[in-house]
Amino acid sequence: MSKEWKIFAALITIFVVAYALPLGNPKIQEAIQEAFRLLQWYVRNHTLACVVPALFIAGAIITFLSQTSVMRYLGPKSNPVLAYAVASVAGCVLAVCSCSVLPMFAGIYNLGAGLGPATAFLYSGPGINVLAIFLSARVLGFSIGAGRFIGAVSFSVIIGLLMASVFRKGEQAKVEAALQMPEPEKPRRRIGKTALFLACMVLFLVFSDWFNPGNVAVKTADGRRFKAVVIHETKDAIRFQLEEDLGDDKTGDKIELQKTEIADMQEQKTWVISVHHIKWYLAGLMGLLVGLMAWRWFERDELSEWMHNTWEFAKLLVPLLFGGVFVVGFVSVLLPEKQVAKWVGDNSLRSNLVASVIGAFWYFATLTEIPITQALMKLGMHKGPVLALLLAGPALSLPNILVIRKVIGNSKTIVFILLVVVMSTIVGMFFGVFWG
Repeated sequence: MSKEWKIFAALITIFVVAYALPLGNPKIQEAIQEAFRLLQWYVRNHTLACVVPALFIAGAIITFLSQTSVMRYLGPKSNPVLAYAVASVAGCVLAVCSCSVLPMFAGIYNLGAGLGPATAFLYSGPGINVLAIFLSARVLGFSIGAGRFIGAVSFSVIIGLLMASVFRKGEQAKVEAALQMPEPEKPRRRIGKTALFLACMVLFLVFSDWFNPGNVAVKTADGRRFKAVVIHETKDAIRFQLEEDLGDDKTGDKIELQKTEIADMQEQKTWVISVHHIKWYLAGLMGLLVGLMAWRWFERDELSEWMHNTWEFAKLLVPLLFGGVFVVGFVSVLLPEKQVAKWVGDNSLRSNLVASVIGAFWYFATLTEIPITQALMKLGMHKGPVLALLLAGPALSLPNILVIRKVIGNSKTIVFILLVVVMSTIVGMFFGVFWG
């Protein structure tokens, strides 16, 4: 489909939705509010801390990292053991959500990384999240935490290998095109300096987006007390998921309080929270080092090219991310948790497939998949679909899929989604048989 036809189709879609949307329906009104609420949460809590640094890293990868280096370690003809090890470990170190890993994925892929290592990195970033796996074991049970860890590590490599195998002709063409390119210019600085510069940028991202598990003890203005997990925080209100019964609301239910209704809110004391409270000092230190290195090591034309490449990634990715988050917020009201729990109450093929598909298209901010899954388990979700959801959910989402399609095209995106969904479904079924 040509660009003009795509624009025409988008305009028609917007027209039809605006023309036919039943705004008088209370459910639709609630869905619109939830869409803006989730988008505001994403903008306030996730964009500046994670997406923007990731865009700058992607721009730096394209600008300062030589294609020769990427092809050597991650290219289609690189040592497969080294390539997949580098991709998996890099994703594990980042431990970001499915949206925030995208700029860096686009950067290394556009610079020449093989499809296999690139998609291994794409899955491992949000999938192999050490803190999320630890919390899964503590909150949902040791067997689920262990299954999530083993499954996520295996998936990152297996999916990468399968992607490279399915599209091996395209990968061969990529290698041949790279061989026809002229010899690259000699780098202006040693690879060690570039690596240190990128490492400090990555550490800035790690600290700026440091996780807060959200476990709190709340006292309201009218004297009620309860323990809960913070799900979303907007400018005026906070949404909680209860960890204990509160009046007519049961454990696992979600309640929303205006900030004026909250008299006191105490966080659970852990080392993760301790780091969270000083994260901006640590991120600031990394940012200072990045600025100092940029000033001393790079020429003005390189910095200008860096900003240009960062802006190009922002124009490509940010509208799709915001649009995807908005749609997920809208649809979430139309698919309540109690209805979802009815579809995943046993270990059948259908239940595991439903859990995998929902996980693949839903947007889970880092760590929020755990309290959401906990609530579904209390409503009767079987352990097999639980693991299927946890394997498919963090690695994919609707915003994520929209961006992947822009980077690698329709066919590769479809195969990637199918691999994640099918493998999650199969592993969930086996897990449910033996540990359900």
